[in-house]
Amino acid sequence: MLIHANEETFEAEVIKFDGIAVVDFWAQWCGPCKMLGPIFEELSNDYEGNPRIKFVKVDTDENMELSFKYRIRGIPCIKIFKNGEEIETSVGLIPKDELEDLVKKYL
Repeated sequence: MLIHANEETFEAEVIKFDGIAVVDFWAQWCGPCKMLGPIFEELSNDYEGNPRIKFVKVDTDENMELSFKYRIRGIPCIKIFKNGEEIETSVGLIPKDELEDLVKKYL
């Protein structure tokens, strides 16, 4: 399942989550973000039913404080959190197999 988080829900959805949270920082105007969107959603569907992982999207324009806090300088930006700690970052459009490799590394 794909979750849309904002500054009010990010802590509950990502930081307090006991497992892996894969977070896509994106924006409406970003072409590569639009290309990554369906890939991210497809991967979230592949892992649906696994309680140890969740896929979260954060719109950087609507959540500037989060963007600043997590030093988002380029988008799309995938950040992986494990038990609330940021453990990996990937900036730019990546194919599904590379994104899945990132996810599997921490499961």
